[in-house]
Amino acid sequence: MSTPEQVDVVVVGARCAGAATALLLARRGHRVLVLDRAHEGSDTLSTHALMRGGVVQLRRWGLLEQIVAAGTPPIRQTRFQYGDETTSLNLEPTGGVDALYAPRRTVLDRILVRAAIAAGAEVRFGVSVTGLDRDADGRVVGVVGRDGLRVRARLTVGADGARSLVAREAGAAVLRAGVGSGAVVYGHWAGLDVTGFEWYYLPEATAGLIPTNDGEVCVFAGTSTERFQREVAGDLRNGYLRLLKETVGGRLPSDDAPSRLRAFPGRPGYTRRPWGAGWALVGDAGHYLDPLTTHGMTDAFRDAELLASAAGAVLAGADEATALAGYETTRDRIAGPMFDVADRIGGYQWTVPTVRQLLLELSARMSDEVTALSSLELNC
Repeated sequence: MSTPEQVDVVVVGARCAGAATALLLARRGHRVLVLDRAHEGSDTLSTHALMRGGVVQLRRWGLLEQIVAAGTPPIRQTRFQYGDETTSLNLEPTGGVDALYAPRRTVLDRILVRAAIAAGAEVRFGVSVTGLDRDADGRVVGVVGRDGLRVRARLTVGADGARSLVAREAGAAVLRAGVGSGAVVYGHWAGLDVTGFEWYYLPEATAGLIPTNDGEVCVFAGTSTERFQREVAGDLRNGYLRLLKETVGGRLPSDDAPSRLRAFPGRPGYTRRPWGAGWALVGDAGHYLDPLTTHGMTDAFRDAELLASAAGAVLAGADEATALAGYETTRDRIAGPMFDVADRIGGYQWTVPTVRQLLLELSARMSDEVTALSSLELNC
């Protein structure tokens, strides 16, 4: 058997959570190796929109200017359409942020990866991790993979999404499980006159218009998983257009609908225990909210910073269990209040007045998150 590589931290997954965690740990001077089975620069399912907490993190890390330079349009107004009633809000500068952004993942992930590499991390694409390596006491000491891959690390981080191999192999317990499940179909439209976020809410039907890179607008249509399977999954394009007609009416020229669509059938939210002996989870691997909240990337950035702080302390000699338990406690203190609200929103078991109140509750919890993130000491 070949001699394994030795690093401080091996990260499985090079998307938002994994690349950000690697960036922050590498800036602290630690040897970090990131492994991802996808090809560099590939796209992925995404809600696109960064909430304020996510933009705050990019600014704190010195990466927001690159997002802007890539042509990502600033968003300073949000329109909510509740049935026949319209509410528009202008973004108030908070936390050093005066605009929101919705970068394509081909833009955002590349910026994060390049920043991680510039900080000293090594990132390898097209590498398949197949399992965890353990010592005689059962402690996770690294990963194994195809083509003889063996990496030993003081900490193994799973940033490999909802179907996380690291979470499964480590036996990460589910601490909270939601019941709501919403499906989403989206495509990228050209030539639309959309300058701000637009959200539409009707019983069992939603839509969103999200300006992104290259002058395009990500247009999504959402519904419950049950309705998606019943009315949309069998004919994705026509089901998508029917949902858009139901929600946005004549706002979109259906003849110009993109030919390529992406679909997500939905899954209930969850919170997993994010650590154990020699391992930790970040991003969707550890905590997942329904995409209707458009909070996934912001969650990933928040938890990347919290985990990097805890992992850095461990690598500097702190007690592992104490530091990683602190990561879990802080994550759940900030993210926990959003969970039940997000689960109710994602379940589509609401009336229009009810979802309006739920969104106000979610907005208040997001404001609390910005306050918490802004107060974190930046050690990178």
